Amino acid sequence: MRHQKKGKILGREKGPLRALKTALLKNFFIYGRSKTTLAKAKMIKPFVERTITLGKKNDLASRRKLISIVGDRALAKKIIEEISSKYLNRKGGYTRIIKLAQRKGDAASLAVLELI
Repeated sequence: MRHQKKGKILGREKGPLRALKTALLKNFFIYGRSKTTLAKAKMIKPFVERTITLGKKNDLASRRKLISIVGDRALAKKIIEEISSKYLNRKGGYTRIIKLAQRKGDAASLAVLELI
């Protein structure tokens, strides 16, 4: 039973799911947007929002937490200085999901997750 276990699992075990989340998060912050399936975009959106909120604090603890989440000092610095600084006066809702057409091969619904 999955009592009190929130979030989507997308048919993966714990390790591959964590690797997928980290990879999607890194690619999103490197390129500023991410074209993926709708389910993956909905799964990664809360993590992106929390990461940007963490970057807005701009103290040592949040910087270290960002480095542990993202795994790259340069990317954590980019999140704090460039991305989070744009949203200092905004309380939340930094991203949007735009639905695209279905993929031809397997008819999966695609979406673009991007910064507002």
